[in-house]
Amino acid sequence: MPFEVVPYEVVPYEAVPHARVSVAGAPAADGDADDPFGAECRVRVDGSEVSAYCHNPYPEPDRVSLHVECTRWWDLDTDGAAVEAGPAQTVRLTGRCWKEVRTAWVSHRRADRTGPDGT
Repeated sequence: MPFEVVPYEVVPYEAVPHARVSVAGAPAADGDADDPFGAECRVRVDGSEVSAYCHNPYPEPDRVSLHVECTRWWDLDTDGAAVEAGPAQTVRLTGRCWKEVRTAWVSHRRADRTGPDGT
């Protein structure tokens, strides 16, 4: 797949960690400053509705998608469309189940680096 999925379990809003996407070939932890990437996302579940706020503090765009798994077997799971979070931009992603939410998470992917003319 062209993107890495960063899973989030459904937890109280205050307990949701910040997301970071690993860059292939980049040193871990302290060395990530070479090519920082990955919007910080907070996922909140309120009954059957899910919302995620993703803020991108970095100069490179991040394409984020919300994924929702529902508890009931007949309730459809959803994979939201990718939304571009540009530099210093916050985006809101929403999803829902008919009944209970089992899990919800946000996936990250680098935006296409080609220009508008394809070069």
